[in-house]
Amino acid sequence: MDSRPIGFFDSGLGGLSILAAVNDLLPLESSVYFGDTDRYPYGSKPQEDVAEFAFQIASYLVEVHDVKMIVVACNTASAAALDLLRERLGVPVVGVIEAGVRAASIVSSSSRIGLIATVGTVGSGAYQRSFSEFASEVDLTCQACPGFVELVESGEADTESARILARRLLEPILDAKVDTLLLGCTHYPFLARPIQDVMGRDVILVSSSEETAFEVRHMLEGNGLAATDEARIPSEVFISSGDCTTFGRLAANLLGRNIGNVIHVKTSTLTSGYGQRWER
Repeated sequence: MDSRPIGFFDSGLGGLSILAAVNDLLPLESSVYFGDTDRYPYGSKPQEDVAEFAFQIASYLVEVHDVKMIVVACNTASAAALDLLRERLGVPVVGVIEAGVRAASIVSSSSRIGLIATVGTVGSGAYQRSFSEFASEVDLTCQACPGFVELVESGEADTESARILARRLLEPILDAKVDTLLLGCTHYPFLARPIQDVMGRDVILVSSSEETAFEVRHMLEGNGLAATDEARIPSEVFISSGDCTTFGRLAANLLGRNIGNVIHVKTSTLTSGYGQRWER
């Protein structure tokens, strides 16, 4: 067994949807979650910047917290940096894009699938390439949804403001008459209610959270890294590069439980040499 924690990171709170799914499937595993709230949102930033942020944080998790695996719990970061992280880190790295593509392709009966994601993720073409590889017959309609991430990060996911924005942004997806909508950002599952209200009950919403959790389990078992000691109480650490009080309050609300103290890590300590210098 390997009792070292799994490292998760996202631009903010969205990756908590992945963390929750992994916790449900793998209750013996410890975790370290890094929310880069000082630099969110990633979706509007250049891909090169996002790749640099991702490598800084992943390196920090490996070097400081000795994580045994990295879960890139952010679609924008997966699109920008997954290959880079797999090449340069000495631990397995799991992304979220392929898992979502597989799940959406399986549940769609008409092969008319909608994708909503950040501007950066849609613009990267990562989902389009993945669908071409795994399900080339799919008729894919993509729509960037600026503003969705900010609603989740401000605690306004289930509000009338969210419904108004969803009605405006999802119009092209409705016009395409899709039967499946892939939530291509880990923040978006927290907006499932207003999104479903707009799309209607006949459209299936697909999140990559559960599929990613299964991929994590498969990779842990395949590499002999799974935690198996049922007598050991797994640990969890939450880290934010921004305001820890706000992060803790919103994270507890999204997860539906207390998360304890949140560690603060300054982004300035991550920016020199991809984070070869650390401060706490």
